[in-house]
Amino acid sequence: MNPSCNLFIVGPTGAGKTSIGRRLAAHYGLPFVDLDQEIERHCGASVSTVFELEGEAGFRRRESTLLEECSVRQGVVLATGAGAVLDPANRRLLMERGYVLWLQATVEQQLDRLARDRSRPLLAGEDRRAKLEAMALARTSIYQEIADLIIPGEYELIHEASEHSIALIDAHWQRQHAA
Repeated sequence: MNPSCNLFIVGPTGAGKTSIGRRLAAHYGLPFVDLDQEIERHCGASVSTVFELEGEAGFRRRESTLLEECSVRQGVVLATGAGAVLDPANRRLLMERGYVLWLQATVEQQLDRLARDRSRPLLAGEDRRAKLEAMALARTSIYQEIADLIIPGEYELIHEASEHSIALIDAHWQRQHAA
């Protein structure tokens, strides 16, 4: 949605949603909300533990509930989990309540960035490449559908990606100030 007072960040696992989101929030003087961290805070347990105890369906229910709560705020930068866009109701909330940025990342970039990360339940087990490719196949068209602005994942360093993102956002986002 343009104009909007909110920036919502979507994209695949390892795209930099949290790292870049924090920098965008600081740049624009807005509070930063990471949806996965909100889930952990509300549950008192890690995302991995929620997946283990409740399965993906239970996690997605919690994610949708907290997205509803967090997206209604005025004047925030919100980083979603990579799969939050799978639910049509979540997509509608994102499109109606904020300016949606899609941070892109190739499967190669994801593999490189997540090489040592063992905290992501959907990447547990063997053949991470196949899992990431399947997620990209299922989600890329959804990211495309809801994105107000696409941020190419061509920068490897967070500060470069953040500066590039800010330049693109400044050229396209019609920022409204929170009421």
